[in-house]
Amino acid sequence: MMKKIFTLAGLLLITAFSNAQIVINEIYGGNANSGAVLKNNYIVLKNIGTNLVSLTGASIQYAPAIGAFTEYHTLPDITLGPDETYLIQESAIENGTEDLPAPDFIATTINNFDGTPNKSSGLKISSVSGKIALAGNIVQVTGPSASNVLDFVGYGSNADQFKGDGPAPSPTTTTAIKRTLVSNNDNMADFSLEGSVKSGFVQNPFIKDSKIVFGTEVKDVKVYDTFRQVVKKSPTKLASSLDIAELPKGTYIVTGTINNIPISQKIIKD
Repeated sequence: MMKKIFTLAGLLLITAFSNAQIVINEIYGGNANSGAVLKNNYIVLKNIGTNLVSLTGASIQYAPAIGAFTEYHTLPDITLGPDETYLIQESAIENGTEDLPAPDFIATTINNFDGTPNKSSGLKISSVSGKIALAGNIVQVTGPSASNVLDFVGYGSNADQFKGDGPAPSPTTTTAIKRTLVSNNDNMADFSLEGSVKSGFVQNPFIKDSKIVFGTEVKDVKVYDTFRQVVKKSPTKLASSLDIAELPKGTYIVTGTINNIPISQKIIKD
């Protein structure tokens, strides 16, 4: 799942400031009371571009679901090639039982923006809702469109800031949220639950006729193509199915909300 970074001598490095190809690719948050399985929270960065990219002077910043960014930690100078990932180990989760794969970086010193001491070793990422930013410096991020933001993810239904039409879904005790579209413009469309937890929202993700059938009523259904363009919306607020006869064969992402929780799943129309 995770790959170590590498450096190729002699190649021209393109900074993330001029070409923000490095994005937040996975988020896992948990605490002792949530029953989290893993021993640590984690964040995975990924180079979704086609060039070797260096990231210097950057930070990971964290905010609760509602309110300002409160804390951050810096990142080492890193270089990622196309499709390479970078695993950041964050704070320990009490009673977690499974180790992460060998991390590329272990966050230790956490700084509060208000100048007060922070004794945490790594960020304590909420398992329900929050906001995480990859910033090009250590200046406090004010929102998704701030000039120092390289990527921004608001997740969980309570998040008051996010990119695009809505927040990404919440992680579960055993499952991270992961980027499924190669984009960094819409948290709701770009992210889904990793693994089997996301199955069941669409009864059969391999659509062989003209209709998507859901396992329950879904609110505000939208269908995105691989370029993150909305190609279909449900004509009703709640839907148990959606006709996509006019769409060509291909891969799509279906989004919506169930019980006010954002959901997202990949489908293939055959």
